[in-house]
Amino acid sequence: MRLLFSAYGLLAYAVSLVSATALTYKLAPNEHACFYTLVEQKGAKLAFYFAVQSGGSFDVDYNVVGPNNKVIMENSKERQGDFVFTAQETGEYRFCFNNEMSTFAEKMVDFEIAVENEARTQLPSKQGTSPEQTSALEESIFKLSGQLSTINRNQKYFRTRENRNFSTVRSTEKRIFNFSVVESGLMVCMAGLQVFIVRFFFQGARKGYV
Repeated sequence: MRLLFSAYGLLAYAVSLVSATALTYKLAPNEHACFYTLVEQKGAKLAFYFAVQSGGSFDVDYNVVGPNNKVIMENSKERQGDFVFTAQETGEYRFCFNNEMSTFAEKMVDFEIAVENEARTQLPSKQGTSPEQTSALEESIFKLSGQLSTINRNQKYFRTRENRNFSTVRSTEKRIFNFSVVESGLMVCMAGLQVFIVRFFFQGARKGYV
């Protein structure tokens, strides 16, 4: 029982080492939006994930800028990205999205910024537990934490694919509807034209008989 309580304590401590922000943001046409996070410890891990859920060609320009305006990474026309890097300096890090390439299309962007301190804690030794048991439990907990992170990322990936496929279906449905309207209009115009031509022929024939 004591070992179980120790495991819970370790898991709670491991969770407290990670601070994350997950948001969904609607990026307007020609908009440049930035989000900030503060790193208080040198050597901390920063995880940056984003995915364009809808809008235009599902792409966006992005860049990551560290303290002293040092550009860490940047790219253009990316649909999604998943990056982990080490903070070499303490201070404020800026994560920006740029939709200036779009004149009319809004972009719906899901993103997550996480700051993780990789320092591990040791389970407190309890009477009746061996160091081998404690170490095995500790490794199992951190392995479980990694597997949960993998599941979370897979869920985000499948959600992104679902949103993009749904957007494609809606776009195709809209095109089919517009084509059907145009086709119906052309059929009505052709029918009217045929009626006009037939009446014109009959009126000409009557004038010939007269």
